[in-house]
Amino acid sequence: MQKKLFNEIGLLLLRVVPSILMITHGFPKLQNLLSGDIKFGDPIGIGPAPSLFLAVVGELVCPILIILGFKTRWAALPAAITMAVAAFIAHGSDPLQKKELALLYLTFFVVIMMVGPGKYSVDKK
Repeated sequence: MQKKLFNEIGLLLLRVVPSILMITHGFPKLQNLLSGDIKFGDPIGIGPAPSLFLAVVGELVCPILIILGFKTRWAALPAAITMAVAAFIAHGSDPLQKKELALLYLTFFVVIMMVGPGKYSVDKK
């Protein structure tokens, strides 16, 4: 019984902590988007404004859904894709230290997709 409780608390922490930390990257991007300050890279060739919009979705909107545990596996997918683009395209030629954070977030979101939200989530209610 205690092991099951620790597993569920572990899943909750896995969802909440990285997502809160990711939001600290997404919120400034939202502010830039809303103010019209579209100085952003174009890593996948769709233009800076759409790239910034997708980054806001992957770094702010989806992490909020992951924290709530709402459509968790689906919400983790755009977050993981955003981090894959950051690690392998935007920072593809950079040293490991530059892409390490994106790789860590990518790992968190892939694991969340694999294991699901756990008991303490909207998905399980």
